[in-house]
Amino acid sequence: IRELTAAECEAILQSTNLGRLACVRYSQPYIVPVYFDYYREALYSFATAGKKIQWMRTNPRVCVEFDEIIDQFNWTTVVVQGTYEELTKSTAHDAARKRAYALFENRPDWWYPAAGKTRSSRVRTPVIYRILIESVSGRRARRLAQNPRPAPARVVTRAAASSDTPSDERVSSSS
Repeated sequence: IRELTAAECEAILQSTNLGRLACVRYSQPYIVPVYFDYYREALYSFATAGKKIQWMRTNPRVCVEFDEIIDQFNWTTVVVQGTYEELTKSTAHDAARKRAYALFENRPDWWYPAAGKTRSSRVRTPVIYRILIESVSGRRARRLAQNPRPAPARVVTRAAASSDTPSDERVSSSS
């Protein structure tokens, strides 16, 4: 296992969109998969007003984890610590909202599943937000393919002279 460099972490953030957002409210953690787009020092995303948005409005300190897991010996993970910022319709957020829309448009159906239909007939308010990145760390584990264990040696012996068939061969393993 080795630590990733800042450049390696950034490359992973640029190459993936799916992460796990962790937030906390009243000492209770909550984690949910979320699609993000990375641009400079922020992760941009879209949701409808619901549990995660309510929780991040209460406590804007969040963590986002991205990973690629092949197996227990081969994996990469990047963790972003940051602060939630809602991109409102105020003029102060115009440029950031335009950046978010430009990023989202690179993905077909970027608005889904956040705005997808649910069993609830309640109308949900769309929320564009970003996570301002404060720190990024990452690790990678790689185990080179090992030679498989050699098969046990096979020893062929002739049957004892009292055997019915003089040419009878018996196979035994030497382990």
